[in-house]
Amino acid sequence: TIEKILEDKELTHIVAFHSEQAIEKSLKAILIFNNKELPKIHSLIRLFGICESYIKIDLKEYQELIIKLDELYLDSRYPADFGLLPYGKPSEKDALSFYKFAKKIFEIIAETINQ
Repeated sequence: TIEKILEDKELTHIVAFHSEQAIEKSLKAILIFNNKELPKIHSLIRLFGICESYIKIDLKEYQELIIKLDELYLDSRYPADFGLLPYGKPSEKDALSFYKFAKKIFEIIAETINQ
């Protein structure tokens, strides 16, 4: 979905939302793979903390992205807010960064699970 809409300047908020979802589901997949209890949370900050020992990535360089994506989901309580950041609609640059980060996390976790 992200790849199909990534170039649409009007849909940066949808790219952001799907990026957050892809990361959240990937992190939960690594927990299931490791026979861990699946937490009923959506916070990427908390999920990365729980999953830190199962994925090989230095999260320090991605802290800003993680915080932005965390705010995006947790602040989207109503359809009008869907995929919006506290400061509004994500920029095209934000959307591309979110997508690349989501793809990287998915690939790292898929590789770990498929070893």
